[in-house]
Parts: sequence; C-alpha cells; structure tokens
Amino acid sequence: MTALDTRGPTRFLWSVLVRRKGLLAASVLTGALWMLPSALMPIAIGNAIDAGIRPGDGGALLGWLLAVIGLGLVQTASSSGLSWTADTLWFRGASDTQRVALDHVARLGATLTRRTRAGEVVAISSSDIYQVANLCGVVGRAAGSLVAFLAAAVAVLLLSPVLGLVVLIGVPLATLGIGPLLAPLRRREDAQRERLTDLSALASDIVSGLRILRGVGGESRFHRRFTEASQQVRAAGVAAGRVASWLAAAEILLPGLVTVLVTWLGARLALSGSISVGELVAFYGVSAYLVVPVRTASEAAYTYAGAQVAARHVCTLLAIRPEIEPPANPKPLPAGALSLSDETSGLEIEAGVLTVIDAGADGEALAERLSLHRRDGRVLAGGVALDEADPAEVRRRILLAHNQDLLFSGPLRAELDLGSAVDVDTALHAADAHDVVEALPADAMLDERARSLSGGQRQRLLLARALCADADVLVLDEPTSAVDAHTEARIVRRVRDLRAGRTTVVLSQSPLWSKAADRTVVLGGIR
Repeated sequence: MTALDTRGPTRFLWSVLVRRKGLLAASVLTGALWMLPSALMPIAIGNAIDAGIRPGDGGALLGWLLAVIGLGLVQTASSSGLSWTADTLWFRGASDTQRVALDHVARLGATLTRRTRAGEVVAISSSDIYQVANLCGVVGRAAGSLVAFLAAAVAVLLLSPVLGLVVLIGVPLATLGIGPLLAPLRRREDAQRERLTDLSALASDIVSGLRILRGVGGESRFHRRFTEASQQVRAAGVAAGRVASWLAAAEILLPGLVTVLVTWLGARLALSGSISVGELVAFYGVSAYLVVPVRTASEAAYTYAGAQVAARHVCTLLAIRPEIEPPANPKPLPAGALSLSDETSGLEIEAGVLTVIDAGADGEALAERLSLHRRDGRVLAGGVALDEADPAEVRRRILLAHNQDLLFSGPLRAELDLGSAVDVDTALHAADAHDVVEALPADAMLDERARSLSGGQRQRLLLARALCADADVLVLDEPTSAVDAHTEARIVRRVRDLRAGRTTVVLSQSPLWSKAADRTVVLGGIR
C-alpha cells in the first residue's frame, strides 16, 4: 500500500485514489459498463425500427429486442458493482485521510496548539475528509461517462459524419463552458471553509469555558458571538450555493442546446432522405443521453474543486513538523533513576530525590525544557543530552504533568490505569482522590474533559494518572494549586513516600512542598 503524498493538494488526492488500485480499477470498469448500455441502447432501438419494424422482419426485430434486454441486464448488474465499489472507495478515502491526519496530530503533540488553531483540526475531521471521500466516490462514474461519450460519438460519426462532428465538437464545448464557474466556486468554498474553522474554534472555546461563562453571566454575550459567526458561515454557504446553482443550470442548458441542434439537423436529414427513421431515433436518443455525461463531468469537476480546497488544508496540517524530532542515531538513556542538568539555568537535579523548584514565571518553560517538550536549551539526563535521545524513550522515562492535561470521557479506572507497577488505588490514595471517585455515579464514568468536576477534583485525578505512569522522572508543574492546605499536606506526604527512590521534580512555591523536599531550589540560588 502506497503512502499518501503530501507535497500538494493534487498529489495528495491522486495518492488517496491510487492507494486502492484494485478498487479504483473496479470502480472505473463498473462505471463504464453502467454508462455504456445507455449510450448504445438508442442505436439498438433505431436498428430495431429500420431492420425489424419497417420491413416487417420479426426475426430481426426479436434479435434487436434481445440486444436491448441484454444491454439492460448488463447495466443492472454493473449498477450494483458500481454502487459497491464507489461506496467502498468513499469510505476508504475518508478513513485514509482521517487516519493520516490524526496520526500526524498525535506525533505533533504540544507543537500542534502552537502552530495551528483547534478549529482547523476539527474542520478537517468533520468536513474536509468527506470532500476528499466524495471525489473517490465519483471517479468511477466520471470515467464511465467518458467511455460512454466516446462510444456514442464514434457510433453517430459512423452513421452520419455531420451529426457525429456536431456531437464530437458540441459536447466538449458545452463541458468547457462550465469551466469558468469552477474558479469562483472554489474561492467561495474556500471562504466558507475558513468561516467554518473560525466557528469550530469559537465553539470549542465556549464549551471548554462554559462553567466560567455561567459563573460570570457571559452566556448571552457568547451566544450572540456564536450566532453572528454562524450567520457568516451561512452567508458564505449561500454565496457558494449561488455559483453552484449557476453550475447546475449550465450543465443542463449547454448540452441541451447540443441536443436541440442534433435533433433539428437529424430531422432535416431524415426529411431529405439522407438518414432513415431509425437513424433519426438513434441520433435523438444519443444526443438526449449526452446530457448525462456532461452532468457527470460537471459533478466531478465540482467535487474536485471542493476536494482541492480540503486537500490543501490537510496538506498544510501535514506540513507542520514536530518541534522535537528523533535524531538519526539516538543514544539510550541510562537505566534507573535519572539525574537532570539544565545548562540554561545551571540547575542540577540529583537522581532519586524529591526536588522542589521555585521558578516563578519561568516554571512552565523550565518544566517543558526538562521533559523535552521544547528545545530552547540543552538538558542532560544521566549525562545524555535529551536532544540526542529518542523522543519516544524520553516520553516514557520522563513524564511532565501539569494542569492543562486532559481527562477523556469513559470509565475512570480505564482512564487512570497505565499498566505500570503503581495500581490505580495506590495512585488515588497518594493524590487524595478517593472522595472524587465516590462522588461520581455508580459506574464511575467521566464526561468529556471531566467538566462536571471542580478544578481541584480534576487536578487530583490528573496527579493520580501521572503517578500511575511510574516514570523514572516525574516533573509536576503546580500539582496542588487548586486544593486546600489540609488536602495539599496529605498529598505532599503521600507523593513523597510513593516516589521514594525515584527522581521527582515539583515546580511550586508552596511551603508544604518545600518543607517535604530533599532539596529546594530557587532559580538564582539554592536554599
């Protein structure tokens, strides 16, 4: 299976299609078999008139009627095959696009929030993947339309060169006449896509801050902002729909004019005796059928325009590189408890002890630097530079836990249990969080981001999950800032006991943590 090419929207769309070569070939084949009978059936009917009805030849008539029935059976069977292949390609295109986007989001980690908006990722998952999938679903019918058009054009060219040339020239011109509408349609769809991204980001912000909004009475104000943003999305959609309506009108009008011309010329030729009645019927039927390939071609062009917009946004996301990428030849970290050395601040953290650091406003930056979540200075772990180690090993051995971490919906114990030597009950006890579990419903289910819990309750569950990881180095950024002093004292004592012999770094200005620490550091001096 080929990898997706992210060097541009067109390459990306092509790689999505060819990733399923077998399905793509089957879709094109069944599309051709589905369209071709419709193009050939008027010719068969015309021959039935000329060879069977006019001379009264029952055998010829029966033969051509059987040919018509055979064409109908082929179309029926191929219709089922086209439906299956097109739907399967649609699902594969959507799932492949979503999988590659979400895998990349997972690799980006904290880089994602610094390089793009939350609404952009939401829009890709909720809208763009379906635009790419729609292109995968229409490709079989588009290819079938092309084959059917060529077959019909050759057939009418053999019957009458004049009418054949009208079809061969007129239908492509009618299709090209639709082209000028595609550029403004793409621009307006792109504008709607940007509005949708902004709306998704606004909705995410409102939902995450709903508790605060209710507390300060800001619901009505944000409701108005969301309504205004929704109306902007609607207006952009109407603007795109207006161009799409002109496109739909053009795909009927332009080939319709070709049909009128072919019918008029055919009638003149029939009256002059240049063609027979059956050939006139065949010409009219074929020219009327040619509306179908043109409509399918315009649908494919419209779908391709939308898929191009979507693919550009997907490629933009995939072009973002992680701030921390693995080196060509990563060095392993030493086994056991690790010491840390931060060359930026001159900080030395001993292995296997509890170190409490008062870093003030620089605490978050220091915590991210010590755990390789940012690379703005050189940090050594057990004598090995973190930027020379495998980031996956660093993540496993050195864990950063702060209050911006998320709790996902689902069973609480499944959320906390990380499969280490520290079981969930031990971690809950150390984080003084058993009362949080008891406050949950009987099935101990968390809602999304644990929004029903208070800030202090969420903080204790986050601490419990961090303790369950049993990392060689645990970096805690203000782990008890949202709890009262009595609860904090219990947590400090229990975490110190649980983490004995492991390297634990706590960024905090709390005197309770300082009192329990093996070593306390104030940036700029050591106490």
